[in-house]
Amino acid sequence: MKTSRRIILSSGNTHKVKEIKEILKDLDIEVVSKDDLGFKDFDVVEDKDSLEGNAFKKAEELSKLVKGIIIADDTGLFVDALDGAPGVYSARYAGEHANYKDNNELLLKNLGGVPIEKRTACFKTVIALVLEDGSKLKAEGECRGKIGFEAHGENGFGYDPLFIVDGLEKTFGEMTDEEKNSLSHRANALRNLKNVIGEILN
Repeated sequence: MKTSRRIILSSGNTHKVKEIKEILKDLDIEVVSKDDLGFKDFDVVEDKDSLEGNAFKKAEELSKLVKGIIIADDTGLFVDALDGAPGVYSARYAGEHANYKDNNELLLKNLGGVPIEKRTACFKTVIALVLEDGSKLKAEGECRGKIGFEAHGENGFGYDPLFIVDGLEKTFGEMTDEEKNSLSHRANALRNLKNVIGEILN
């Protein structure tokens, strides 16, 4: 018997929605985005000082408007040579209205002169989950690598063309969706969450 429950993603980022749907596709649950439900203009100011804080803020605000299991995530790139920057400000590193290219250019500029062995970094994702009764759960995932000297690859989004994954020596931008979904920070966080969702559904 099909479940009537659904997971609602607080994101309208098409890349992110596609990635999450792909990883959760074998669960017996409908996965929709906020845009699918007519909340394209729904936006939350991400003003918390942690990924977890921002993720829960987005999930809790959306849970006031729609019924279902709400998932929101926040992801940051933490570069060791920059004391963890851009971190929680990754999406707006070069300013509130910056695009991916602006952010990547600023990152490369700020890492000018830093040798490859000191360009270590970690992508982290925190996924917040708010159930219909208001109870909260979370999952985390990370992926370590280095920041390259120039962009490589056309796939992915954000800092993907600059992030060289440890042990593979190629960027997320050079990977297929399948490759990235097998080892990315978001994939790791979703796999951690998937077991929890499975238990909830049962």
